[in-house]
Amino acid sequence: MTSRERLLCAFSCGTPDRVPVSPQNLGKLNRESELARLLIERTDIIIYAGSACNCFIGSAIKFDVETDGALTIITYHTKKGKLRRVIKSTGVTRATVEFPCKSPEDVEKLLSIPYEPPTDEELKSALADYNWWKDYIGENGIVLFGLPNAICFPAEWFSPYDFCLLWADAPDAMLELVKVANERLLMFVERVCKAGSADGFRIVGGEYASVQLGPKAFDILVRQFDKQLVKLIHDYGAIAYYHNHGPIMRYLEAIIDIGVDALDPLEAPPWGDCNMAEAKKILKGKVCIVGNLDDMEVLNKKEPEEVLAIGKELISVAGSDGFVLSGTASGTYGEKAAMNFLKLVELAERMASS
Repeated sequence: MTSRERLLCAFSCGTPDRVPVSPQNLGKLNRESELARLLIERTDIIIYAGSACNCFIGSAIKFDVETDGALTIITYHTKKGKLRRVIKSTGVTRATVEFPCKSPEDVEKLLSIPYEPPTDEELKSALADYNWWKDYIGENGIVLFGLPNAICFPAEWFSPYDFCLLWADAPDAMLELVKVANERLLMFVERVCKAGSADGFRIVGGEYASVQLGPKAFDILVRQFDKQLVKLIHDYGAIAYYHNHGPIMRYLEAIIDIGVDALDPLEAPPWGDCNMAEAKKILKGKVCIVGNLDDMEVLNKKEPEEVLAIGKELISVAGSDGFVLSGTASGTYGEKAAMNFLKLVELAERMASS
């Protein structure tokens, strides 16, 4: 099997010629380096590419930008008043330090912005990135179009604190915001699917509910809307791949109900609560498991012998059907983790032939 065939088989909960071993993106590796080339050729790499083109807010939004030292201040103009975002930059990173929305009234401001979907040029640019990666890796892995789910809309416009308060104090406002976001998201995804180039989508955002808000919110704000999203993706014959950090065991049945093909990263303790044997028992034949070697604490720190021992145990417990041995999607792994991925491929090959 090629890497692509191997992954597609696993995603369908089948049994490939060996368990796929899949770095997620290239981490900190230079794409042009010999190690990156070897990783692409020898492993079953999963690449995330494409862009949602700001599909939630659209292209009609009016805003002003000013700078004040390390601060970038963005003022959004709505029909019901202004909203302000403040971003702070350092020599290492940048982050929002003041979010535009702080109260239920700000939901009304946000939704008063006239909506125009991403332009054809924006869509073309997003697909160009996706198609470049497809051409670059060929059969050596798979490229998934990165996609936020609808709960990402309020999570991008409210601070984590105010996001939680919105659900506690004004659940109807939160639900309306997610409902509108989902309608816009479905329109965008259908445009991508009709373009005919996306083999699959990697859906992110569930942890905003599962980690911050709890099971009831996950059911109302994630499950019911993501079922619609996954159905649309499947209607076009594409893969629905789901990403959800944090404690996951109590949400597995809901994720099965959403109908996804694969789930990552099912983090092991202490970072998550995944019991691999129990997760496999619940998901077997329904959802492919992708994980759960921690990128930084296991793959990037431990010596090969210890990594291989953990990998062998995971393959033994999860089995060769519907399982992809992978990291935890941090995007920050380095050369040591890359070398460990290569050794895990050798392990998977030995176990398949024994």
